[in-house]
Parts: sequence; structure tokens; C-alpha cells
Amino acid sequence: MKLTLILPLAGAAAAFFLVAAAPDKEQAPPGAAEAIAKALPSEAYAKPAKARKVLVFSRTAGFRHASIPTGKVALTELGKKTGAFETVISDDLSNFEPKTIEQFDAIVFLSTTQDVFMPPQEVLKGMNEVDRKDTEARAERLKKSLMDFVKGGKGFVGIHAATDTLYNWSEYGDMIGGYFDGHPWGAGQEVSIKVEPGQEKHPLVAMFEGKNQDFKEEIYQFKAPYDSKNYHMLLRLDTDKTNMKIGGIKRTDKDFGVAWARSWEKGRVFYCSLGHNDHIYWNPTVLRHYLAGIQWAIGDYKIKIDK
Repeated sequence: MKLTLILPLAGAAAAFFLVAAAPDKEQAPPGAAEAIAKALPSEAYAKPAKARKVLVFSRTAGFRHASIPTGKVALTELGKKTGAFETVISDDLSNFEPKTIEQFDAIVFLSTTQDVFMPPQEVLKGMNEVDRKDTEARAERLKKSLMDFVKGGKGFVGIHAATDTLYNWSEYGDMIGGYFDGHPWGAGQEVSIKVEPGQEKHPLVAMFEGKNQDFKEEIYQFKAPYDSKNYHMLLRLDTDKTNMKIGGIKRTDKDFGVAWARSWEKGRVFYCSLGHNDHIYWNPTVLRHYLAGIQWAIGDYKIKIDK
């Protein structure tokens, strides 16, 4: 009896850790690759100091964005065409093991959600005590490995739902700069994104030329530890040009950051909440913004960040 119970549980645990290694069957929508190709910048902002490798990780334990496959294509082609970096697309948790993670120059969380280092609760509850403790110990080891990686001088890039991730790990929230607190502006609503006043010529947003980007996109509001005074702010929602009479708005200070950068001990963190809708990944200005942020996070784009 015990044997028949233990084997399926061990299999469930193993399946969680190995599922990311299976071929990804998700597909970008028809025409996405062609649209991305037309929008890509022709060259990098800075010559790589050496061959660079970036891990794009998109594991989800909650909502999974349909735009993730499009984001994968865009980031892969962005690195390839400009020669700025090689992209490794993988949700395999073994990439976060202390020795393995060092092969990368930056980690990109592409619309990750919830606790990406633990299996679903139904799987966890079905494990025996030994497997559960091993799983929890591994999650803690991988979290420490990621934090050591960034603090030690590497880069972390969060795109869109990366702030809807790891609510139970406060140090992650401190690092990325805040947690998702709803999206009053849904995917089909027109919004206007502006460059942070005074930052029009900063290299990470100079590609906007001080002009607003107006499009349909899901825009987040953030809760603690979000405090825009603590980061080098790059983009915000322009509340003067966006509908502020919709439901779900919790903030009264009109502080709806969209992109920022910050130092994290010796490392560099870049976050941009754009990326819910597929078309974001073939917007030429946004792609150049991503490239600048990634190259800065890697350490090749030597520019000043105030925070």
C-alpha cells in the first residue's frame, strides 16, 4: 500500500521540476515574427565586453499571459540581430542552481506569476513529508542563488507580470521595486505613457524623444514596497491624457510608474510593466527601450543611474 502511494507522489514532484525541460508548445500569433523583425533595432547600444548570455524565464503559477510566446521571440531576435546577447529560453529551475546560474549575465522574468520556485499547492499537499521538505529546501536554495547572483554584480530584468510574482519573498519585492495591485486599465483601453519629466535625454528612454506613446495596453498600479522616490524612474502613466474615471484605481497620488532602474548592491535591476499585449513586442520604441535596459543590466551600457 505504501509503495503504491509513494511512487505517484514522487512522480508528481519530479514532473514539476522537469516540465520546463519539455518542448514549449506555445506559439506567437500569426504575423508576429514578421512584425517583430521589421521593428527590431539594427545595432546594439554598446559593444559587448564579452559574449553575453541572458536567461529568459517565464514560469507561471498563476495567470499565464498569452503574449509570453511573442515576448520570447522578440527578446531572442533582439539579442540576435544586434549581437548584444545570446538568449536562452528556459523554465528549467536547475538554471538557478548556484553554479549553473553563473553562466548568465542577466536573468529576465518575462510575465512570471506567483511562486515560481514551488509546485502548485495541490502537488505540494500530495507529497510525502520527505519530498515536501526537499522541495521547500530547493526553493530556498534557488531563491538565495538568484539574490546572490544579482547582488554579486549581475543583472535582473522584469517584464510586465514580474511584479505579480513571489509575494511571499519580501526581498524579491524590495529588489524589483513593488508588487502588482491590480490593473485599472485593461488590455483594450487606450493609455498614454510619458517619459519621466527631466529624463527625456537619459539613454534608457532617449528613444522616446520626449514624446508620449499612446496605445492599448494593460497598465498596473503597485503596492508596497513600491515607492518611486527610491528608483530611477523612466516611464509613467500620463494621468492627464489617460482616463482616470475608470474603476479599480486605488492610488490617490497619481503615481503609476511604468519603467524604472535601480542598483541592487553590485547588481543592476531594470523593470518595465509594458508587455501584456502582443503588439508591445513589435513596437520599435519599446523594443529599443528593452534593449537599452537589458544591456545596462548586463553591464555593457555604461550609463548613470541615480538610485
